[in-house]
Amino acid sequence: MVEGAERAAIIGVVTASDRASAGVYRDESGPAIVAYLDRILTTPFKILRRIIPDGFESVRDTLIELADKEGCDLILTTGGTGPSPRDLTPEATEAAAPRVLPGFGELMRQVSLQQVPTAILSRQMAAHRGPCLIINLPGKPASIEVCLNAVFPAVPYCLDLIGAARIDINPAALKSFRPKQ
Repeated sequence: MVEGAERAAIIGVVTASDRASAGVYRDESGPAIVAYLDRILTTPFKILRRIIPDGFESVRDTLIELADKEGCDLILTTGGTGPSPRDLTPEATEAAAPRVLPGFGELMRQVSLQQVPTAILSRQMAAHRGPCLIINLPGKPASIEVCLNAVFPAVPYCLDLIGAARIDINPAALKSFRPKQ
């Protein structure tokens, strides 16, 4: 049996945005991630939502808290991946989770570039902190879906490999890959 298979996955959804965290505008990206998960996952899961200001410390500390104290198996962040001075989500992620998985960012940029030429400015990435996979997504809901459709087929097996809870994807929604054991 895969370690963690007996329990529901805990998934953190973090929106990094100065304006959304201050209530200047409504967060649409975090709910877009939750709707995506509701649509594709077939195994039980629990969502822990956070809306935090941009910046290094706020993101790093939230990721560590969600991974270590809340026991998240997967954390999906949105926002803070651009070149603006306060866009520090990738740096904070690497500080919290130094085992970087570069293929995630490479693929997200590749599929995003098919949509908009400015995708080259994005700094999405993924890394893991022990048994918690962290994926940085862009801030726009349409871009989030494009990126998740590209990388999510590998997420269930990645979670298996790092010892996180098992998740399964509805094959009618998205095909995932696990090698035959």
